[in-house]
Amino acid sequence: MIDLYTAVTPNGYKVSIMLEECGLTYRPHYPDLAKLEHRRPEFLALNPNGRVPVIVDHEAGGFPVFESGAILVYLARKTGRFCPADLKRNSSVMQWLMWQMAGLGPMMAQLNVFIHLFPDRLPQVVTRYERESYRLFGVMESQLTKQPYLACDEYTIADIASWCWILSKDWSRLSLEAYPGIRRWFEEIGQRPAVVAGLRVPPVPGNDGTHDERIAGMRKTLA
Repeated sequence: MIDLYTAVTPNGYKVSIMLEECGLTYRPHYPDLAKLEHRRPEFLALNPNGRVPVIVDHEAGGFPVFESGAILVYLARKTGRFCPADLKRNSSVMQWLMWQMAGLGPMMAQLNVFIHLFPDRLPQVVTRYERESYRLFGVMESQLTKQPYLACDEYTIADIASWCWILSKDWSRLSLEAYPGIRRWFEEIGQRPAVVAGLRVPPVPGNDGTHDERIAGMRKTLA
């Protein structure tokens, strides 16, 4: 059994999707971020950084793992799935996973902050993060016009990680119109049964599993 602490965020969806893809038994928990439950001592004992997602693997003696990328790697190694063992292919997956963690996620997150949460409108700042997000979309597009998935010719944790951020494109006011490779990849992955199931964790009242409604529920906690 794995305990999953998560919320309606791209990083949270990475983990619920991976757990579903791997067929692992897990028990979800939804800390109330508005009440700062993620800052309480019992949560900080699992993740000193005070952020979701976090998993606790009871098959490994109650071992906690935080940071979404680290959780994906841990689950891939635990199950032997979605990350090739071959040295070069494994390295390619790690490179694209780190690319998402260091680039795509932070840039889109900052764009969201300055669009939706910053009290003063700063057009130059919004333009800076929008431009960088689109530059990163271009990097993805160059890969996805050459091969079916980001890191190699098979679906991996690198795809799960970036897909969950592309999911939030509408909230970030970004478009895939100029990126047919990303659109093809995004639509294909979005049809996977495990992805559909993972997007229902946590549940949003009235949600039928569609991406648009997921984004509506994501808005309050994305930052």
